[in-house]
Amino acid sequence: MNPEQYVQHKAAASGSSFYYAFLFLPAPRRAAITAFYAFCREVDDVVDEVSDPGVARTKLAWWQAEVAKAYAGHPTHPVMQALMPHTAAYGIEQRHLQAVIDGCQMDLEQTRYLDFAGLARYCHLVAGIVGEVAARIFGQTDPHTTAYAHKLGLAFQLTNIVRDVGEDALLGRIYLPVNELQQFDVKAHEILKRQYSERFTALMRFQAERAHRTYDEALALLPAADRRSQKPGLMMASIYRTLLREIEHENFQVLHQRIRLTPLRKFWLAWKVQALGRM
Repeated sequence: MNPEQYVQHKAAASGSSFYYAFLFLPAPRRAAITAFYAFCREVDDVVDEVSDPGVARTKLAWWQAEVAKAYAGHPTHPVMQALMPHTAAYGIEQRHLQAVIDGCQMDLEQTRYLDFAGLARYCHLVAGIVGEVAARIFGQTDPHTTAYAHKLGLAFQLTNIVRDVGEDALLGRIYLPVNELQQFDVKAHEILKRQYSERFTALMRFQAERAHRTYDEALALLPAADRRSQKPGLMMASIYRTLLREIEHENFQVLHQRIRLTPLRKFWLAWKVQALGRM
């Protein structure tokens, strides 16, 4: 398996909504975003799949060194071998990749966030930076598109947090800010024990409403000049926002399951944006 096949397999096997947006890109941009997404999956998997924090830290340190070596002209991992030919063309900088690793390191050091401001700093690293790189690969021409990309990345991450409350709890993580748990009188142990309540539903509705506001704010920031080039991001927004509405429809039954959209529905939502230009 060559590096290009490796990253293609990594992206497709993840089942992510992002993959469906990649399908409509021209081949060079599709190759670049696939390699970048595979990199994000590799470092994220270190945190999610390695149970020993010490081993996970060692692996992330290896990735930090691998990124530095790759930008010095000596990539060894197939993901970096696939990604490096695209970095100059699309402005993918070493600081972008190191920031993503820094965000994953936060998961090893911190399992709670006191307030939304603290959570937003985490989201900036694991989602905002990813949005910034993706916008460059998609074909950004207006510098103001970066602000849109960061805001949209935040919206995606807030949706992930709502979707994954139960799965994250199994890993001992609660991303919902502590002061908001207190505001709705939801105890951490109730989430860890997967206990539903009207209080929990009200808390999750609050989270979903903030995510919806963030989508609206992001879309308002997208410059008209880049609306066509940023269609893949709009496809992802359509898929993720539909997922958020599905979770709302299911009354936030997220503690014991992961609510998903079918692959066919994801493809239809992506195609609709591509063909009709609407979400």
